[in-house]
Amino acid sequence: MGDSTAYARARCLCELLEERDEEVGLFAELRTVVELQAVARYDYVNRRTGPDGEDVWFDLDVTTADDDTLKPHLPLDLMEDVPGGSVEDRFVGVLGRGTAAVDWHALWPDDPESDRPPSAKYDGVQVVFHGEEAQWDRWSEHHTVFVHVSKFGDLSRARKLAAHIGGEALGEPQIGW
Repeated sequence: MGDSTAYARARCLCELLEERDEEVGLFAELRTVVELQAVARYDYVNRRTGPDGEDVWFDLDVTTADDDTLKPHLPLDLMEDVPGGSVEDRFVGVLGRGTAAVDWHALWPDDPESDRPPSAKYDGVQVVFHGEEAQWDRWSEHHTVFVHVSKFGDLSRARKLAAHIGGEALGEPQIGW
């Protein structure tokens, strides 16, 4: 599944959500200067993660710094919450070959055929580019759309949602957010 197909399927699932958080989560592993500069045009590269996982503010002006100044900082992980509908399309349009994700936290509508009631804390949609795990564990050639359904999972709801976008629930359940 190409990145545009995975993103389109995720957006289709978002249309089913009853309530969505006002913010959308973005994550990207920026591996090259070109990728870094492409994402920086949208002013969402202001933090990076240090060697111990701590947040480190990235104070270089990415749009004007030369390649030799930026290269030592790569790869750079971007993790940012942005207002929903503000940059997701452009963000996906400039992604490179690193792992990336867009997360929509929300609430699925009540469905009497589902195993569990909806959960505002655990429900939502996630698309992971170049990954097959919701926790962005390993790089993959594949892109994966995840439906997050309650803390304890809800296989019947997940199957129904996957079928809605012409897919199927694959593999074992994973730990989400």
